[in-house]
Amino acid sequence: MSQVVIYQAEDGQTGLQVNLDRETVWLSLAQMVELFGRDKSVISRHLKNVFTEGELSREPVVAKFATTAADGKTYQVDYYNLDVIISVGYRVKSQQGTRFRQWATGVLRAHIVQGYTLNEQRLREEAAKLREMRQAVDLLTRTLSHQNLVTDTGKDVLKVIDDYAYALAVLDRYDHGTLAIEATGGQSTLAFGYDQASAIVTAMKSGFDGLFGIEKDQGFKSALGAIYQTYEGRELYPSAEEKAAHLLYFVVKNHAFSDGNKRIAAAVFIAFLARAGILYRPDGGKRLADNALVALTLLIAESRPEEKDTLVKVTVNLINRSND
Repeated sequence: MSQVVIYQAEDGQTGLQVNLDRETVWLSLAQMVELFGRDKSVISRHLKNVFTEGELSREPVVAKFATTAADGKTYQVDYYNLDVIISVGYRVKSQQGTRFRQWATGVLRAHIVQGYTLNEQRLREEAAKLREMRQAVDLLTRTLSHQNLVTDTGKDVLKVIDDYAYALAVLDRYDHGTLAIEATGGQSTLAFGYDQASAIVTAMKSGFDGLFGIEKDQGFKSALGAIYQTYEGRELYPSAEEKAAHLLYFVVKNHAFSDGNKRIAAAVFIAFLARAGILYRPDGGKRLADNALVALTLLIAESRPEEKDTLVKVTVNLINRSND
């Protein structure tokens, strides 16, 4: 969320409400006209040259902020960050621009230090809450078990507690960079190829209309082949659980179909688990609940590339958590 800080020139005549967001400051075209004391056409020309000459790339240094105009209406207006402001200031040879840069640098330094302090405090508070919650979970679990309160209702309570405790533990390991695959069923020799997967897509088509299941490129075949990648004679994803998790990820992210990529990915993922004999627990229940599969698929669809390993590890651990 952006903050507003006030810049006041040394002459006391120029005062600007400056947006502070994403660890930089932002000014609109109108504000730069006021700051530099130049005509709007001059500032506009220099702004255009900053980008057309390749000095800066537009996307990371321009943002839209809601601005209330004189007519009382709110509009989305382009704002330019400190890099652009400095560049334009040099081009118009503005001493005011130099003073603004010095002021902005001091403001940003104070903001970053303050933000770091607040984040440290928040992390300490969250860690304390996590410890307290774990202690409460342990206490309630022991109480229910030792006092013979594990009736049908008690069992439901224990299951909910166990589910939350696992979620907290996963978050804790993620925060501390220790999230890892806990266990797998070992090396898998299961063959699951393009023809088998395509048959699943074909069977699904009757339930959906339009462009569902129409392949745009070789992305589906590529995803299926990718789970069998090797390096120096060894499989990168040796276990069935790792293959399944990567299959779900690759099919979602490859966008190989005109429509239905997430549905197809989930269906092929389930089919792979079934053929590997790890779709169900020994008691017949699903290892991965429906809502968990939906959540994972949507998370993958919205994820960034650097989040892949984390999502795969979570998927594998969720599959194997219900192994007993």
